[in-house]
Formats: sequence, structure tokens, C-alpha cells
Amino acid sequence: MTTRPFKQVDVFTSSPYFGNPLAVVLDGSGLDDAAMQRFAEWTHLSETTFLLPPTHAEADYRVRIFTPGGELPFAGHPTLGTCHAWLQAGGKPRVADRIVQQCAAGLVAIRREGERLTFAAPPMRRSAPSPTVLAKVAAALGLKAQQIIAAQMLDNGPVWLGLLLRDADTVLALKPDHRTLRELGQKVGVAGIPAVEDAQPLIARSNREARAFARTNEAPAGLEVRAFAAPIGIEEDPVTGSFNASLAQWLIAEGQLPERYIAAQGQSLGRAGRVHVMRDADGQVWVGGDSITCIDGGVTL
Repeated sequence: MTTRPFKQVDVFTSSPYFGNPLAVVLDGSGLDDAAMQRFAEWTHLSETTFLLPPTHAEADYRVRIFTPGGELPFAGHPTLGTCHAWLQAGGKPRVADRIVQQCAAGLVAIRREGERLTFAAPPMRRSAPSPTVLAKVAAALGLKAQQIIAAQMLDNGPVWLGLLLRDADTVLALKPDHRTLRELGQKVGVAGIPAVEDAQPLIARSNREARAFARTNEAPAGLEVRAFAAPIGIEEDPVTGSFNASLAQWLIAEGQLPERYIAAQGQSLGRAGRVHVMRDADGQVWVGGDSITCIDGGVTL
């Protein structure tokens, strides 16, 4: 076993311990799949990543992404958090302010906007969900049919059943049956647009998401998001880049959201994640967020 450089990064927040933590092993050379998976299970974070030399001529680095339940071809918060850790550790991109990440899903472009990193949302396929699956998921979430405005299967590597609910309060009030969701084998993401009277979100609330918001300087949001991933060992993900990327591609295209907005996620877990989304003139959706290193040292692997 070898001592390897290691960082634990909080992603989608500018305030430590209010985003989604990511474990980053900065040198994964020589580790086999079993060793990577074992460490990801041990950290029990949503994702753990391992940096490796790139094998593609255009890439600045290669990353492998593991959840406690298996490897992912792509994920958003590991993309931003790994890039943050790589740059902080002295990584030099081939092109200034533009980083190219190689992962199992292919090449992902990342750009720097001041201190914030944003990634180009990968191509996404969407389709109508099975009515049977949708009904079972709705029951597991405690939802009635009239509370669901729209539903789509969203696939950009990870596959999510995306649900647009009637408002943000409905999203925050959900109490999922995680055991049933695990048995269904379906990751589910939900989103709701705050009502006009909630334009200053969380001010009058006394629950834990209000207290989390009050302790940070995060911006108000135009969308409330939650993501449930029991099939891969995470009942609720604090902040989810891959789902927010697909969600943006879907809802902007359908005219449900503007071409630039901020999504909030994690309030039900006492977090205050903020995902910055914009679609450029070429139709490319970019997903960004702040990252901050909370642990810096070494790990024996």
C-alpha cells in the first residue's frame, strides 16, 4: 500500500460543509477496480474519484468515478470537484481557462469563470417513462398524479427519472420510501419552481433548510431540486450535477425555465447547494458551481 495525495472537496457551495462532499485520490495509478470500489464504499460519500494520466491526446487528465454501489461513466459534482482538486494540486491545462476531462463517458469540457468552474453538459437522451414505473415511483414518493406536471427518462450516462412537480414546497415536503425505490432500481430526481410569493426563499421558514440558508451567503434560487439514488447506495444525494444537467436541457428546451437560472438542492439534508445553469448562443448547456477544499493530506491505498 502507498500513501497517495488526497483531498476532500465540498462542491456546489462557497461555504464549507453546505454542499456535496467528494473524495479525490490525486494519484490512482496502480489501483485495480476492486481497490477503488472498496475505498468508495469506505468513504460512503456520493462519489469518490481517482485521477489517472490521460489516454486521449486532447485530455488534461483522466478520472474514474465510483459511488458506494459501483462505477459511473459520468457525474457532475465529481467533474467539478475533481477539476478543482487537480488545479489546486498544480495541474496545468493545455489551454488556459479550459480543461478537458477524460472519463468513461468521453471528453468533458470545463471552463473557469473566475473561481467558479462550469462543465459542458454532455449529450442527453430523453424519453417517456413507462406508465407502470411512473405510477410505482409516484406512490413511493407519496405523490398524487395531479402533483406531477411532467415526467421524462433522462440519460447522460447516469439515468434518472425526472419529475417536474407543481411547486418547490411539494418538492421539499417529500418523504420517500427509499426501500421501495431501491427495489424498483430507479434513480429519481424531482424539481419544482418556487411560487411567486416565495421569491425570497426560506425567509419565513423555521425548518432546517431555512437555518442552513441563513448560515450561508448563497444566492436565491429559481428551482428547487432533490435526487434520490437508493439503487446505488445513496438515499438522497445532497447536490447532483448530472441530474441538474439533464434537467436543464429538458426544461429549458420545453420553455419551463429561462436560459439562465440557479437551482437549489440539499435543503432537506441541511445543505445549501447552488447549481448555476446557462444555455449559450450555440445551445450548449453549462453547469457550474463553487468548490472548496475541506481536507488536504494523504491516504494509504
